[in-house]
Amino acid sequence: MTGKAMLQSHSSKQSDSMEAVDVSVIMPAFNEEKVIESVIAATKTALDREDYSYELLVVDDGSGDSTATIAQGAGAKVISHPYNIGNGAAVKTGIRNARGRMIVLLDADGQHDPNDIPILLEDLQTFDMSVGARTSKSETSAHRDLANSIFNILASYVANRRISDLTSGFRAIRTPIARQFVYLLPNSYSYPTTITLSVIKAGYSVNYRPIQTKKRVGKSGIRLIFDGTRFLMIIMKITVFFSPMRIFLPASVFLFVLGACWYVFSVFFASKGFPPTSMLLLLTSVIVFCFGLISEQINEVRNDRRS
Repeated sequence: MTGKAMLQSHSSKQSDSMEAVDVSVIMPAFNEEKVIESVIAATKTALDREDYSYELLVVDDGSGDSTATIAQGAGAKVISHPYNIGNGAAVKTGIRNARGRMIVLLDADGQHDPNDIPILLEDLQTFDMSVGARTSKSETSAHRDLANSIFNILASYVANRRISDLTSGFRAIRTPIARQFVYLLPNSYSYPTTITLSVIKAGYSVNYRPIQTKKRVGKSGIRLIFDGTRFLMIIMKITVFFSPMRIFLPASVFLFVLGACWYVFSVFFASKGFPPTSMLLLLTSVIVFCFGLISEQINEVRNDRRS
């Protein structure tokens, strides 16, 4: 077979029809005209070496530049939002429109190496989701690394298993599972947190593959304090949704111990009567525990209905 014929054979793996394909690569993009063409080209090269049929979906989230035009010219299917809704919203649009039995989520800003895609897809022969976990060699800022480490520790406690990279936007997942949780995903950058905890708490298997990321082209849209607070709130929300006692029980125990210690101090060391503060703390601990039990029962009923 000639080199030209081989090139044509490889190119045919990207499907432009409405038939189902093996892999849908979803790239959420916002003002990425400087790098989107090279990301698409590298992705096509990586997948053309494999036996997968695939489609490239670029979801343009209301860009004010030529991102959509360049992406379409590079051979990707482009779905455009009329205005900027959010990175997570672009991911949800991609998941809803994907034709592949497997989905790859890949940032369009040049951080990720598309050559790692086959490694993640290989994991889906065994696991339900495979996540590219950034190593210490990745070109990330120190404050982002510190924040991610804290998030990973909290999420590992919530999930009751080690989570290597909670906020990585580079992952492969089986399409039915992604669609099962798409309604939970926020419109913001915190969608990786939600889908990671949702998949794990629902009992699906997850694997982490070490990857090395580059510094993104252009300015990041992530705001450390605002989005960091949002990440923490999402961790708590998903925990209450799937495993509420992981939140309510420690809070109840903390309040009970605090109330008991204040009672001991007031009665035996300060020579006072039964302190109202202790009564309030003890009653609050019982109320919080009861809320946890009720939430657990609601969670069990919801799971029974799904099964």
